[in-house]
Amino acid sequence: MHILLIFLDGIGLGADDAAINPFAVANTPTLHALAGGQRWLRSTPRTETDRAIFIPTDPRLGVAGRPQSASGQAVIMSGRNVPQEIGEHYGPRPTAAIRTILDETNVYKALVAQGKSGALLDAYPPDFFRAVERGKRLLSSLQYAAFSAGVPIRGVDDYVAGRALSPDFTGEGWRTFLGFPDAPAYSASQAAALMAELARQHHFSMFSTWITDEIGHRGPFERGVGYLELFDQVMAALLDCWDYDNGLIVITSDHGNMEDLSIRQHTENDVPTVVIGARRHEFAQEFTSLQHITPGILRLLTPS
Repeated sequence: MHILLIFLDGIGLGADDAAINPFAVANTPTLHALAGGQRWLRSTPRTETDRAIFIPTDPRLGVAGRPQSASGQAVIMSGRNVPQEIGEHYGPRPTAAIRTILDETNVYKALVAQGKSGALLDAYPPDFFRAVERGKRLLSSLQYAAFSAGVPIRGVDDYVAGRALSPDFTGEGWRTFLGFPDAPAYSASQAAALMAELARQHHFSMFSTWITDEIGHRGPFERGVGYLELFDQVMAALLDCWDYDNGLIVITSDHGNMEDLSIRQHTENDVPTVVIGARRHEFAQEFTSLQHITPGILRLLTPS
């Protein structure tokens, strides 16, 4: 059994409004099919299909204010109500209190303790590691959870060798923005095949992208539509090569943002969680909030 968690930073379930919500207009037939032929919108209820469960998911957890990245990601990784424990939604980077929670409890540490393997499949450029080493940048809660468990954070050598993925799927950003003109470039189907291959090597793998959150803060609308359509192509290819009986895919987010481009702030909307695989019902039992992701993973991978 292996589980792949696909984390799309900053996507919520927003209004059916073609002026502000890329989800309302993007041509994403695969994503629609995963929600029973419906768009991923505020009006879309929990929906079950023959291979997936679409679940509107609470990121607020009873704490007032807009959900934020550090606390929301820590909820996903720990299964604890981090905003309630620290008294607020907080982000973007984890405070000492949030890091302490992740040191005490996180899905990677729990799996490693049971002899299971975990991986963070993202590749980070050299400038990222230099900034962390100089104390100029803090790890995100997702990254810190892996670091705390001794799970390697992958870099450019891993990306070049095909051991890690790019947050834009294609790798174009490595060539255009990061100064690696010879870095591998992938089609959507090639990126999906690599993702599936890497996921098969571990009990639990996580792929995360921050690009959706960046679009939510900066736009433009057309970039949001284009990125969703690229993700749809990746998912179509991933589902074609996925081991449905022995693998589970979970798609989720930490807070809303890109679904409302009329503002440049996070929203208080529910976020989508999609669970794909033969054992989806075991994972999704009584699932309503971000707190239920880590327990679902551990229930399948470390049964008592």
